[in-house]
Amino acid sequence: MVRTDWQSDLRGRGYRLTPQRQLVLEAVDVLEHASPDEILTQVRKTAGGVNISTVYRTLELLEELELVSHAHLGHGAPTYHLADRHHHIHLVCRDCANVIEADVDVAADFTAKLRETFGFDTDMKHFAIFGRCQKCSVKPVGEAD
Repeated sequence: MVRTDWQSDLRGRGYRLTPQRQLVLEAVDVLEHASPDEILTQVRKTAGGVNISTVYRTLELLEELELVSHAHLGHGAPTYHLADRHHHIHLVCRDCANVIEADVDVAADFTAKLRETFGFDTDMKHFAIFGRCQKCSVKPVGEAD
């Protein structure tokens, strides 16, 4: 679990660390890559009265303040993780849904080529690549565990 001084971070930007913000940050920290619904489930273990709109509003604010970041790892809601973790690419297995974090340096040649060819500067913290993980690659396509 990553430890950070969220209270100082928020106060430095003119916000308070409310109980809801604290619970959402703690849930994102514990769950690592979690959808808003998963975050809500975690938060409700402590505070049953929190609703999904509170989680969405809180995540939106925390992302604006660069305390959390999101990525789209498939259809549906994005997943959130703490922004103070190293930036990484998400490798998502289409078979087992496992998410592997790869350092952005593995894509350095690719991002340099995009910059050189198109003048495009990539935001790798939102990047996901879909395929099959090593474990699933040794099984025939469609074979269950």
